[in-house]
Amino acid sequence: MKIPKQSRLVYLIWAILLLEALVSAWLQQWNEAFVAVMILGLTFLPYLFEERFKIHIPIFAGAMIVLFLFATLFLGEIGNFYERYWWWDVLLHSGAAIGIGLIGFVMVFMLFEGDRYAAPPMALAVLTFFIAMAIGAIWEIFEYLMDQIFGMNMQKSGLDDTMWDLIVNFAGAMIAGLAGYFYLRSRWFVGLARLIDQFVKANKKFFRKNK
Repeated sequence: MKIPKQSRLVYLIWAILLLEALVSAWLQQWNEAFVAVMILGLTFLPYLFEERFKIHIPIFAGAMIVLFLFATLFLGEIGNFYERYWWWDVLLHSGAAIGIGLIGFVMVFMLFEGDRYAAPPMALAVLTFFIAMAIGAIWEIFEYLMDQIFGMNMQKSGLDDTMWDLIVNFAGAMIAGLAGYFYLRSRWFVGLARLIDQFVKANKKFFRKNK
């Protein structure tokens, strides 16, 4: 796998995770070492996806994906940020919903080859919303499995935590859907439509009809 040039933030996160894995292994803290290695492996998934499907992920977008994984699984769990800061979970779930929604939008928009006139804005906005909600639900299943298999505490208060996560995910999915809608209307929406525009311009071969 060829790793494209990344931001300094990504390199820093990789170094921290590798150091954590080595130190934990040295201290025979095998659970922490395994989690650090697992998180490190997960941070390479966007680049595997990029290589497999020949889709260019802008440096900023790639950094945000790696940062989210680091903030959720390393800082949130190993660093115990979820317990230290009540807003940490809200921040990450809303941000994830927005990011996943934007990814869902560009994937659907790709089917129209970037043709703004052929792509129905409202329909794509609704699809963006449901994609983000579906991924959010899958993430809750992932949290449950991590708690059950590895003894982590990602769900915190159980059902209450899960429901609040889904509510926050709902809000983030709405924002992502609106960003896609306004992008197709050639209007910016809190800067998020610019991220869509960056991705489209970086992958022109998939959006040949975009003007």
